[in-house]
Amino acid sequence: MIQTMTVRNLIAAAAITLSAVSLSGCDYWPPALQAQVEQLRAELQTVTAEKAQLEDQVASFSKVRDDLQAQVDDLTKANRDKSAMIGNLQNSLTLAQERLAKSLKVATPKPGAAKPSAKAAPKDQTKKKPVAKAAH
Repeated sequence: MIQTMTVRNLIAAAAITLSAVSLSGCDYWPPALQAQVEQLRAELQTVTAEKAQLEDQVASFSKVRDDLQAQVDDLTKANRDKSAMIGNLQNSLTLAQERLAKSLKVATPKPGAAKPSAKAAPKDQTKKKPVAKAAH
């Protein structure tokens, strides 16, 4: 029982000592620990600079992507407009060809229709008999 009290007292004393040291702070840093902290700070600065560069690149790429997307949208709209124009022109061409075909059919007689021939030409006036004039 005496040993357990001694152990308890020793643990209590250690706890009080550690609390006092941690509350008062420790001004001594081993050189290896200081070097490690400085190395970590340098790495943190390097990583922070790289992060800033990457963020700038992301912003730049996003702007380029937005510009390219705007160009794609403009070209898509122009393509739709040109496709509609081509369709309208094709329809106009088809209608014009149909009108031309109809006008050619009206102007050209059908194969079964009577054609004027050389025989149907006006008769020569010189072969007529002269008409006698009545004398008064």
